[in-house]
Parts: sequence; structure tokens; C-alpha cells
Amino acid sequence: MIKLKYILFGISTCLLSACFTPPVQVASEAPQGDYVLDPAHTSVVWTLKHAGLSNYTARFDETSGALSFDPVSPQNSHVDIRINPASVSTGDTEFDDEIANKGSYFGAGKYPEIRFVSTSIKITGETTGDITGDLTFRGQTHPLTLNATFNGAGKSFGHSGKTLGFSARGSLKRSDFGLSHLISFGIGDEVTLTIETEFNEK
Repeated sequence: MIKLKYILFGISTCLLSACFTPPVQVASEAPQGDYVLDPAHTSVVWTLKHAGLSNYTARFDETSGALSFDPVSPQNSHVDIRINPASVSTGDTEFDDEIANKGSYFGAGKYPEIRFVSTSIKITGETTGDITGDLTFRGQTHPLTLNATFNGAGKSFGHSGKTLGFSARGSLKRSDFGLSHLISFGIGDEVTLTIETEFNEK
């Protein structure tokens, strides 16, 4: 029984060691290929001014997407992200339903998807770049630039292949997409996006 305990301990230690292997921090050393967004390790948070009193914060709970990654020439990479607007989460379930479905807000019944498709990538540093793409929201498409950081490539929990990690920030004017509700009452027009995401190797 004691030997079995030590054997199991040794196996679990090896598995944990594999999980905690420090990630590769240099983009050029990350594996090239196609990756799928990991929704369990992705967060899309948005904030806007609330009557000059606070930064109102919410998030989307359902995201999906794909990444074609070129470590040698990252500017040739491509990303396609899809968000379910009905998955908005503000901390108030009743208000979530209103924001998701009312035509003066997201109108998810008529516009069931928010989509970002990259069109160009500009490298700005060893681990940073500006990802510009087409954002489609409420049936309208406008360019959006995300300031992205490559956090590393390594092994994530529960996935046998490699995983790439990124952080990104960007901003947009919601009125550009026909969403002007309550702007005249001090609810901000500019929306700040904060994104944390991981992509798993196919």
C-alpha cells in the first residue's frame, strides 16, 4: 500500500510538472499552425463611463474562434473571433436580458453574432503588435485595432497540444454601430475592450 502511494505521488508530480513547465516567451519559438480559441480561458470585458460616476463593467460569456499562427512572420497570422451577444453578463440577470434582446441595445434576436476578422497585423515590439480587423456588430462593420501582447506558448491544463496566450486592449465608439441609447444621459459612447485569451493547438 505504501509503495502504491509513492508511485501515485510520483505520477501526479510528473503530470503537474508538465503542466507547470514555463511557457516559451519568444513568439518565433512558438509552434506554427492552426489553433482554436479556448472559451474556458478567454475573457472579453467591456467598460464605459456611467454618468461620470464610475466605469460600468460587463463581459461576454460565450466566445469562439480560430487563429492561424505564423511565428516567423507574425504579421502573416490571422484571427477570426465570434461572440454571442446574448451571453452578456453584467451581474444583473434581469438587465442582461434587456441588454441582450432589446433593439435599443444589442438586439441579439436580429443580430445573433459579434464577429472580429483580422485584416492586418503590425508588429510593434518583441511580444506586441497591433491587430486591425473588421468588427461586425448590430449588422454594421467598422475597423477596430487591438493592441495585443503575446504572453507565451506552453502547455495548458487538460490539453495535450501546445497553447498560445494573448492579452489585448482596444476601444470603439458604440454610436458608430447605431447604438446611441442613453448617450445624451451621460452613458459613455466610448467602449474599452479588455481581452485575455488562450488558443489550443488543433
